[in-house]
Amino acid sequence: MGINIARASFEDIGDEHVGTSLETPLREDAFEMEDTLKIELIEKHFREIMHIMGLDLTDDSLKGTPHRVAKMYVKEVFSGLDPKNKPIAKLFENKYKYNEMLVEKNITFFSHCEHHFVPIHGKAHVAYISNGNVIGLSKINRIVQYFSQRPQVQERLTMQIGNELKEALGTDDVAVIMDADHMCVSSRGVKDTTSSTLTSFYSGKFEKDEQTRIEFIKYISLER
Repeated sequence: MGINIARASFEDIGDEHVGTSLETPLREDAFEMEDTLKIELIEKHFREIMHIMGLDLTDDSLKGTPHRVAKMYVKEVFSGLDPKNKPIAKLFENKYKYNEMLVEKNITFFSHCEHHFVPIHGKAHVAYISNGNVIGLSKINRIVQYFSQRPQVQERLTMQIGNELKEALGTDDVAVIMDADHMCVSSRGVKDTTSSTLTSFYSGKFEKDEQTRIEFIKYISLER
């Protein structure tokens, strides 16, 4: 009975899309194991999962799948878990004295729902107002990608990106809007293929000044 109650509890949490913390939940020893060993162990266990499902692992199409999945998990889609992969955001003096809003919109991102390990994909829109320094545009994309490449909930992802940009830029004037499709909604469960999820992060002038927020939303609505 206890097992059934526990199972019902975590299934309810998954269906309700609950997040538990701002930080990605990680064990203290999360990075003590080398990537090569992680790949080896994930390959072993994924092979067992495929075997349990009844798949023929001697088939030419399937026999390499456990290794491909393991390598993809560690080196690609969940590489943002490891702080050694965090992008270094080098700042440059704002010599042009540009003190208006800078907006980078339609940043493509791919993540994975931490409740079902299926993809989340969408667009991020980011803005900041310089506090004397600027950042290379590609670094904004890399920050979005870094926090996306881990098991996530969209609310946490949005806040992690916003807080990292505040710290990297040394300014409170940061805004983030994320618009995403969740495969856990479209490919399973309710199977709704038309809905998307929007989340936002506002701080500094974007939080305090309504006109600044309106200007940001206006910019990301412009057609190219």
